[in-house]
Amino acid sequence: MVSFTLFGTFILLVFLGAPVAICLGFASLVVLEYLPHTPNITLLAKSAVMGGNSFPLVAIPLFVLAGEVMQRGGLSARIVGAAYTLVGHFKAGLAYVNVLASMFFAAISGSSPATVAAIGSNMIPEMERLGYRRSFSAAITAAAGITGVMIPPSIPLIIYGVTANQSIGKLFLAGIVPGILFGLGYMLVARCIISKNFTPNTHEGSQLDRATKDVNIKRSGWRQHSLWALIIPVIILGGIYGGVFTPTEAAGVAVVYALFVSLIVYRDLKFRELGSVFLNSGLTSATVLVMVVMAASFGRLLTLERIPVEVADMIIQLSDNPIIVLLLINIMLLIVGMFMETIASIIIFTPILLPIVQHLGVDPVHFGVIMTVNLAIGFCTPPLGANLFVATGVAEVSLESLVKAILPFLLSMFVMLMVVTYLPQVTMFLPSLLN
Repeated sequence: MVSFTLFGTFILLVFLGAPVAICLGFASLVVLEYLPHTPNITLLAKSAVMGGNSFPLVAIPLFVLAGEVMQRGGLSARIVGAAYTLVGHFKAGLAYVNVLASMFFAAISGSSPATVAAIGSNMIPEMERLGYRRSFSAAITAAAGITGVMIPPSIPLIIYGVTANQSIGKLFLAGIVPGILFGLGYMLVARCIISKNFTPNTHEGSQLDRATKDVNIKRSGWRQHSLWALIIPVIILGGIYGGVFTPTEAAGVAVVYALFVSLIVYRDLKFRELGSVFLNSGLTSATVLVMVVMAASFGRLLTLERIPVEVADMIIQLSDNPIIVLLLINIMLLIVGMFMETIASIIIFTPILLPIVQHLGVDPVHFGVIMTVNLAIGFCTPPLGANLFVATGVAEVSLESLVKAILPFLLSMFVMLMVVTYLPQVTMFLPSLLN
């Protein structure tokens, strides 16, 4: 009865359009207040306070602020210029630039929709003007954006690390290779389907010459200018794994560095704009953190009612073959990612699924990447599809045409997901170097 009421109330509120944090908190409140033989309602308040009382969670608002500063400070245009210099001369060059620039920016922002907005606003108009289909340009931008939740710093990986009590440093390392693999997969898909999606615009001159002039930054001098942006991931990751500072302290360093580069070096961000930057990052951070504290009560009830144990027993009864169990979990998480926000999904399902995979001998760090990749694909699948909606707004294309154009990239995502799931060496190679 408790399980039915808890999940029934939550699902009903989700379909009514209530914010996920309200859904989690109200579902817990209904169970504690109205059902007999349940803990006292004070458990809701205590669990919420304990859920927010976590030092690693401080990294979330700091990384969000750093990403907002960098997005407003002109770093995305300079990253596009650097990416163009590296891969723009190949066939399908601007498609490769789009993917590579998204991977660079992902290593700065840690957010998938933010990556789509920042890179898309630079790349989609340029790609279209030079002969790329607008729907194709929007599709590759939306797909490349999900590397933002794999390549560190990744906010979902921080949430998983806190929920599963795992090393955030190891999780950051574990996400690097999968993020790169996804990027290479998108480039391969773009190369295979480029003939159907690119017609050179002869009136605009050659593709490379025009791109050199108009991708919002001059190619000349990019080393002096873009290097300030590209060095940020090196500072963050080098400091963490060099033992200079913790992941949470690295977030503070990222904020200070981003402010210095945006205000002093590039001067694209003005002091008068800092108020709106702080406001936007504060609103985003509040949304995430309220969800975290409300989900703590929800997760506490799941544990007290032994729901994770029951779900684990049910799945193991279906099969004790790790291949089959991981496939079932992947299917479930892909469906969940289509309907539920990534952070809420991680908080809710980690306590349920982690005991199952640990029973099968799957490393918790490896499973964190599997879960994050699964749910990240939800950014590119309706009806939730945050990346899709951001890309439609930037590119001004219909959702239907974008969904059709992104199908080849979705196929690549599923292939890469299987690689990440069943070849743990791909994920665990870099973390193993810390042991």
